Amino acid sequence: MNHWLVKSEPHKYSWEKFNEDGRTFWDGVRNYQARNNLREMKTGDLVLFYHSNEGKDVVGIAKVAKEFYQDPTTDDKNWVVVDLVPVESLKNPVTLEQIKADEQLKNIHLVKQGRLSVMGLKREEFDRIVELGS
Repeated sequence: MNHWLVKSEPHKYSWEKFNEDGRTFWDGVRNYQARNNLREMKTGDLVLFYHSNEGKDVVGIAKVAKEFYQDPTTDDKNWVVVDLVPVESLKNPVTLEQIKADEQLKNIHLVKQGRLSVMGLKREEFDRIVELGS
């Protein structure tokens, strides 16, 4: 199993809306590195949901429900989506400041490549963020 982090601006698609929907396809990715990460996702992989721009915090855990397929919002065959379902909200959102201050997390892509919208995490990094949020 792999571990991931996806970013969404809450005014565009919030954790609350995701929970109301119960399932979504993760669209709008127009960066090749992020797209390649979507292609690597496997059914059952766990995904942290991060509110970007507003809030700047990890708010919940999702999982991959369907592996990559053509992004239905474009005819361009370069872009793909995966289906995600919510698993649980973090008891306490984990802020970007907390992540940057944590010795175990200071080198993750969220800190080093802040504009990347879909990124891989090591299991230890994923577990540490979940621990901070409990």
